[in-house]
Amino acid sequence: MNHQIVSHKPLKVLHVVGAMNRAGTETMLMNLYRHMDPEHVTFDFISYSHETADYDGEIMRLGGRIIRLEKTNSLKSLYQTMKQYGPYDAVHAHTLFHCGLALFAAKLAGIPIRIAHAHTTEDDQESAARKLYHTTMRRMIRLWATDRLACSNGAAQYLFGDQQAHTYFPNVIDYEGFLESPVLNVKRFKREAQLEKRLVVGHVGRFIEAKNHAFMLPVLNQLRKRDPHVNLLLVGDGDLRDAIEEKAEKAGLLDNVRFTGVRGDIATLLHSMDVFVFPSVYEGLGLVLLEAQACGLPCVVSDAIQPEADLGLGLVTRLSLQDSPEVWADHVLEAAIRPKPNPETIKHAFRQQGFAIASGISALKKIYHSNEGETDDQVIDHIL
Repeated sequence: MNHQIVSHKPLKVLHVVGAMNRAGTETMLMNLYRHMDPEHVTFDFISYSHETADYDGEIMRLGGRIIRLEKTNSLKSLYQTMKQYGPYDAVHAHTLFHCGLALFAAKLAGIPIRIAHAHTTEDDQESAARKLYHTTMRRMIRLWATDRLACSNGAAQYLFGDQQAHTYFPNVIDYEGFLESPVLNVKRFKREAQLEKRLVVGHVGRFIEAKNHAFMLPVLNQLRKRDPHVNLLLVGDGDLRDAIEEKAEKAGLLDNVRFTGVRGDIATLLHSMDVFVFPSVYEGLGLVLLEAQACGLPCVVSDAIQPEADLGLGLVTRLSLQDSPEVWADHVLEAAIRPKPNPETIKHAFRQQGFAIASGISALKKIYHSNEGETDDQVIDHIL
């Protein structure tokens, strides 16, 4: 009997991002990309940064392309790029309200699957002009998106408003890599950072207003009154890092703070902490909070953190940013002696709540395949 072998081309997906640096949304995309079968799905990335980003090298090693655009709000540039590097089966936009423009370009380019993905609950810019822009882009998302995904209900409400249905898409992580402590690496790091036999309160995040690093310094000051050897471990980089270092120095706290910059060994750093502190002003979900819980690390977080990020393991304490530094310090010390759940309990929580990589890949494949029958390839060149 002769068997005919049928060959299928992989689905070709274009992600629209700002830059593929080591941050929550970008890390989630890489978690998915590393586990995607390249015979079934391939990823390209539009980036609006001309600087090499943290994940660019790995993307290219995995077979993806980084396509750099100069003009962030050029419909023509987006459309031409999609036609030049395509044909694409899907465009998956992660650029907040800018998604509307990207998906309009994708519609014009005849791309059948057009996804707007909500990742945050607020925008730093809230002027009247910005609000008009939000209204316009929200309308474009409603018109041109075939799918609307969100990491939390709060993120969906902010980007899509009340009138647009959405699909909840959890920020998946490779939790297996965080369950067990890399003991030798932790010992080495703590020795080099002079953190041995010290209470280590830590944070991972970019130095931007939303992450609220300045809030941690008065909390550290209160902790130091009770334990002079306490240390604050700050992992990440960003525009406000110098300002935070200066504030720590002026407050006489610099000897109790460790700045690591951007690191790739996040599991080692999280396992080096006794408590994770996350006082964000706003947050779409907070992927690093999931990573911290995967380590079994007690977490003290602001009530701006979306409830979906709490895995129900008894590790997360939510506080108001209106609470005093003394109150935060009290809860940090209480969290430091909290018993950790065992790895099997943590695994079960991730699987049950859909944060496992396999769940994310399965859900994403269904979305990427959902509109294969749509063949709208009418391009209106004259409006570009």
